Amino acid sequence: MSSEPVIGVLAMQGAVREHVAMLEEAGARATPVRRAGELSEVDGLVLPGGESTTMSKLLETFELLEPLKARIAEGMPAFGSCAGMILLARQTLDGRPDQQQLGGLDVVVRRNAFGRQVDSFEADLDFAGVDGEVRAVFIRAPWVEKAGDGVEVLATVSGVPGLDGDTARIVAVRQGAVLATAFHPELTPDVRVHRLFVDLARKAA
Repeated sequence: MSSEPVIGVLAMQGAVREHVAMLEEAGARATPVRRAGELSEVDGLVLPGGESTTMSKLLETFELLEPLKARIAEGMPAFGSCAGMILLARQTLDGRPDQQQLGGLDVVVRRNAFGRQVDSFEADLDFAGVDGEVRAVFIRAPWVEKAGDGVEVLATVSGVPGLDGDTARIVAVRQGAVLATAFHPELTPDVRVHRLFVDLARKAA
């Protein structure tokens, strides 16, 4: 394979164009993915933000749920932001009972943990594997309630208004070639988180 991995962006909800632009700036070829045939042609996949229960239904409607589960289980790199993190988790708290999980991360995620849209906020985070602080945009964001032994915690946030200021909440994790953030790196000009994922996809190939 060339040094330019082909990375898909699940094109059902969320900031698809922004993710595509970030991936291309980070050194990948990026393409929208809506069908199983398109999924089979990519080296990795980004699951953007949106509404996680709606996205899980759309995955079923477009007959992508099982192919995506299989590819992740086979080791395909995946990166989920916000709702994408929820979908990648093995378990979601405060979700709908019929919500589907992809199970790419051994984590328990709490949906809408930081509150509603009006509770959106930004924070500067120390992010493992990235030099310097990362500006993180949180919009109806989840957090990781519990992480398994094989999960690396990449970033936490504390001091959020309205919450216990002394409790550090896990907001970025990695397990093997699967990466997830509770925030939206595609909504800032900073391409470093996407570059980290592109490097994961390049090494996994």
